[in-house]
Amino acid sequence: MTPHDPEKSSKRLGQFMIASGFVLALILLTTMFDGYLDNARNPNSNPQSTINAFGESELILESNRQGQYVVTGYINNIPAEFILDTGATDVVIPPSLAQASGLEYGYQSQAMTANGLVSIYSTVIEELRLGNITLMNVRASINPAMHESMVLLGMSALGQVEFNQQGSRLTLRYDNN
Repeated sequence: MTPHDPEKSSKRLGQFMIASGFVLALILLTTMFDGYLDNARNPNSNPQSTINAFGESELILESNRQGQYVVTGYINNIPAEFILDTGATDVVIPPSLAQASGLEYGYQSQAMTANGLVSIYSTVIEELRLGNITLMNVRASINPAMHESMVLLGMSALGQVEFNQQGSRLTLRYDNN
């Protein structure tokens, strides 16, 4: 049996501490970078609304790097990420979110999308909320061809609010009266 060498033990402990520090630094950097990417994709993940002097709800959105307005909101109290799309007639929802938020499939029809002709199903969102803007009974479509969790916030919702863009900011106003 060889005698215990304190120098070798110290060296091993030092190597272990360096390796552990490196792993912890990688985990920390990955977490921070992931948060940065999420914020770059959706700078409006926690939208703050105000009530102006006229009693209107105001929500100011920042565009992301691609110039899109992405905002976190709720469909029937289920969190959802919306991308504002003035070219979409309705709010368009993927099936997984439709199921989670209790939406019923209505009549089937065809719609022309960027990906071609698709079958969609009509539905009505009982409550759609962005900040303190709450829209009731919003016409929507469930698109089974959508695989992403992103909801297209189309004109069936946007037509109920006033919106004004200045630079990279978009202000949504809703008359609560």
